[in-house]
Amino acid sequence: MPHETDQVPGSEAGGWKSWVPESVRHLLPSASPADDWTQYVPAEWRRWLSDSPAPRPQTRTLRFIGIDEERPGRRWSALYRETWDAYRAWWLGADGGRERPGRAAAEAALHRHMPELAEVHAQLVALAGGDDTAAAMLTLWNPPPFIVACSQVVAPDRDSGEPVLLRNYDYDPRLFEATIYRSRWSARRVLGTGDCLWGLVDGLNHDGLAVSLTFGGRREVGEGFGIPLVIRYLLEVAADVGEGIEVLRRLPHQISYNVTLCDRSGRVATVMISPDRPALVTDRRAVTNHPEAVEWPEHSAWVGSVERLELLQAMSTDGADDVAMTEALLQPPLLAREWDAGFATLFTAAYRPVSGRLDYHWPHQRLPLALDAALPELFQVELGGP
Repeated sequence: MPHETDQVPGSEAGGWKSWVPESVRHLLPSASPADDWTQYVPAEWRRWLSDSPAPRPQTRTLRFIGIDEERPGRRWSALYRETWDAYRAWWLGADGGRERPGRAAAEAALHRHMPELAEVHAQLVALAGGDDTAAAMLTLWNPPPFIVACSQVVAPDRDSGEPVLLRNYDYDPRLFEATIYRSRWSARRVLGTGDCLWGLVDGLNHDGLAVSLTFGGRREVGEGFGIPLVIRYLLEVAADVGEGIEVLRRLPHQISYNVTLCDRSGRVATVMISPDRPALVTDRRAVTNHPEAVEWPEHSAWVGSVERLELLQAMSTDGADDVAMTEALLQPPLLAREWDAGFATLFTAAYRPVSGRLDYHWPHQRLPLALDAALPELFQVELGGP
């Protein structure tokens, strides 16, 4: 994230290096273009970044759409028609899909690990016309990996004291689906930020469980599910933090993420999931983009993971409430505005599991939502300047 006190040569002013902490700038090679941060990412990750899905490409003007259906229907079908060409291109990639699982293998993995979603998946495939590629992609079994940054913290509500899960979603606006999803596929209503047509990057359910994710800051890639479907599944089947932990422990994960859960009882846990080692359950109330210790120092430096975490932890120790935390998340160094580098804070979300509310925040705008209230079909926000 940006560091206002860092000084860089005039030739690099405005480039992505300007927000790399001075203490680690010596790690960066000087031969590559300063405005292309992906030059410093390992080759396989660089390819995945360039191939990330761009289903509803956004600009500094975000156009959110609400997918408000108890079961997938007209609104989901419209989203599918609008985005499928982009998702299909992402799924198949340059090799025509040879690296991706076929429909039979992908559906077998879904039925084995997430049987509760099989019926909805079949309904989505039917709405997609029975397309084999769509059927495989919707399982998110071994998808092309993609990376987000993000910060998240749990703080008490200033007035009621209920736990509030706050998160900054840091991503490239050109790759953002910009959907808000409210559904009732089972006994639980679920509300959250959509991705990959039916997945979620954060959300809340009617039992009072709130969940969000950050990238876990590790290079390892394994066989498992893409994180948006993991978050969706967790909210569909888990009633509280304890049940959510068990879900995360048993699922196979493709890459590393830090998943923070809080429920209406006030219990909080951050689970560090990985493809190559057991899930690590912690009581952390704040997390950014590395596991317990930094394992990918170059990445941690690029996104200011340590600096952001130290700020959140210091504020938590000082007893900051949801209002103070929200204000901090809406300004540097927690607020990212590196447009050209593909890292910008697209929204700040506040999930209240007791009252069933979700508030999206931006520096000059707010969108209040609730599990029991209809979503707007369209909402537009200007992300603003630098």
